[in-house]
Amino acid sequence: MGGYLNSWRALPPPQLAALLVLALAVAAANIDQPYPEIAPLQHLPTMALILAAPALLTRWPLSNAAVGGLLLFWLMHTLGGRYTYSNVPYDAWADALTGHTISGALGLGRNGYDRLVHLAFGLLWVRPFAEVVRRSAAIPWRAGVWAGLLFVGTAGALYEVSEWLLTLSLAPEMADSYNGQQGDPWDPQKDMAAAMAGAAIAASWLGRRPPPGG
Repeated sequence: MGGYLNSWRALPPPQLAALLVLALAVAAANIDQPYPEIAPLQHLPTMALILAAPALLTRWPLSNAAVGGLLLFWLMHTLGGRYTYSNVPYDAWADALTGHTISGALGLGRNGYDRLVHLAFGLLWVRPFAEVVRRSAAIPWRAGVWAGLLFVGTAGALYEVSEWLLTLSLAPEMADSYNGQQGDPWDPQKDMAAAMAGAAIAASWLGRRPPPGG
């Protein structure tokens, strides 16, 4: 127990703050939860990650910039989890602010928040993965960045398979709410394509930057 507490104390202040912000976001997302039957599937993994993060960051340290990117991703996931992704009311919010909806402006026929988060997964996970493999495997920065691209593709495919396997054990109405296909039989492929597009953008940009720490 003492070692676990020490791992919390050893975190750089910005990274400790990031974990506390994410914990508060998860708590806020469950106030008057509109989909209580689905919420545990969305938020329990995030809480497990928060508890494990100090030990993980001690074993595989990351830059504050990488942790900041991961925080942004998990905050987006937490918002999606509150509304089961398919029901994130961004059109209502946009209409209240501007008098126009995002779906109307972009010609969207479905709720696209899940696709946005898949894109963000690709954009925001390449850097932390590249930092870990660069330090652990002592490979050049650019090789680590392109390994991050491969990681996103692999992780995205495994997630879609695990999501499918999980929905097999759920009641049909819960499965539909959880996987968010919204009637699109090509939804998994489009999600993976969005993630790979984000990863390609991130890898192209990071590959031209100097590695963290020089």
